[in-house]
Amino acid sequence: MRPEAVRAVPLGGLDAVLGRLGLPRMRPAAGAEVDWDSSVTGLSIDSRSVEPGDLYVALPGARFHGAQFAGTAAAAGAVAVLTDDDGARLVAGQDLGGLPVLLAAGLRSLVGPLSAVVYDSQPEQGPRPVLFGVTGTNGKTTTTYFVNSLLGALGRSTGLIGTIEILAGGEPIPSALTTPESPQVHGLLALMRERGLDAAAMEVSSHSVSYRRVDGVVFDVAGFTNLTQDHLDLHGSMEEYFEIKASLFTPDRARCGVVCVDDEWGRELASRAAVPTVTLSTDGGADGPGAADWSVQAVVRDGLGHRFELHGPGGARLRLRTGLPGSFNVANAALATVMVLASGVDLGMLQRALDEHDPFTIAVPGRMQLVGEQPAAIVDFAHNPDALERTLASVRRPEAGARVIVVFGATGERDATKRPLMGAIAARLADVVVITDDDPHGEDAAAIRSQVLAGALEARSRGQLDTDILEVFPRAEAIDRAVELAAAGDTVLVAGRGHEAWQEVNGENLPLDDRVELRQALQRHGFEVPNADAVKS
Repeated sequence: MRPEAVRAVPLGGLDAVLGRLGLPRMRPAAGAEVDWDSSVTGLSIDSRSVEPGDLYVALPGARFHGAQFAGTAAAAGAVAVLTDDDGARLVAGQDLGGLPVLLAAGLRSLVGPLSAVVYDSQPEQGPRPVLFGVTGTNGKTTTTYFVNSLLGALGRSTGLIGTIEILAGGEPIPSALTTPESPQVHGLLALMRERGLDAAAMEVSSHSVSYRRVDGVVFDVAGFTNLTQDHLDLHGSMEEYFEIKASLFTPDRARCGVVCVDDEWGRELASRAAVPTVTLSTDGGADGPGAADWSVQAVVRDGLGHRFELHGPGGARLRLRTGLPGSFNVANAALATVMVLASGVDLGMLQRALDEHDPFTIAVPGRMQLVGEQPAAIVDFAHNPDALERTLASVRRPEAGARVIVVFGATGERDATKRPLMGAIAARLADVVVITDDDPHGEDAAAIRSQVLAGALEARSRGQLDTDILEVFPRAEAIDRAVELAAAGDTVLVAGRGHEAWQEVNGENLPLDDRVELRQALQRHGFEVPNADAVKS
């Protein structure tokens, strides 16, 4: 995740950059002899990924301090170790073979800016990829895929940094984090520049901002999808969650923004954004004074997807289509389109690309991914209340008697308050609810299921609904049971895990891919699977 050719930067030059940025400076540890002219050609915060010429930044962690592994970094060819006072005490007892140790306060805040300088990831002069960043609770992954697909239709070469995979013009790299750590981010941006890519799209999660994974990155266009309850185990409140998202729309992090203003959070963000911002309404709001700059209009069903128009300033109009199910994919396609427009693409050129290439009818792994058609068998990543509600509302077929059967659970060691909410949503919007396990992590799976089940049962009782509610586990058996209950005209939705191919249970990763399990269940119960070869983990 770094370029092949890196211009060496003197260690003292890195320290000078910190001074210019008003960040804490580096200083030698007691007794350390430092050659400030030493050449630095890389940066790592993981001792296992250190390469010769790297500056190893030894950070404190939840379980270990990176300074405990300074010897590994030294053996791998690091030119220096940068750590904090606690790290200095841990390094003191190790034989580093004369490797110099440097100290600095606010260590985590230095990693991004130092990585940006070492890898020269976004130079002010010369060609570099136009960088698109998408944040929000739901829709980030699909929107980044849509941005890249539209850019591809325009003849641009693109890269991707996201939940599912990382692309830098070659083979995909599986992604363990929505956004990698900042040395990898800057290394990837430099690699994309080295390979001559025209643009790149990146998912920007609240975790990535909170954990400083995008420090030192400036997005040419930042986009906002929506904000709904999620990650409150990290942020504590919706207000804190919002502030993290809003920090992306500042001059240090973005040059301009595109904000969906369908909810109160989007409207608040648009009013506070400190960079030039274009607003977008995707819920059919009327044109006219005081309305959003761009609005989705004239939405009509087209097969599983929709056709629609985008109305913009000065009477501008665009005709769009997405073949993916769900009204939220109309919103994702609209946001991707306005973000590409905001990067400076000509309106007429954009319409030609939309007409000739159908860029929003693409397979996004685990995002409204169609596995079978009779019954409609869909795998989606919906893992929070808003996403589950939108997805369930979008998959019901218009034919009389067509039922929706949903399989889902809730993740362990995450925001527990959303569990009964998701159960209640499923009970209201589905005909058959099969509650099972998601990723329990280290939490008791039965206890998680009981919280989801309680919400579903309470909603059924309160609303006097006739929803069938089942508890089936493990997850593969739940998927099989849902298919067993389905008729050809029904819809089976397996929600929550999307593209993920492993289920974490008590620290052990168990192979489990919802797409594979759903395909096999359909075949076992005699249903046709037209895309069997395409559904792989």
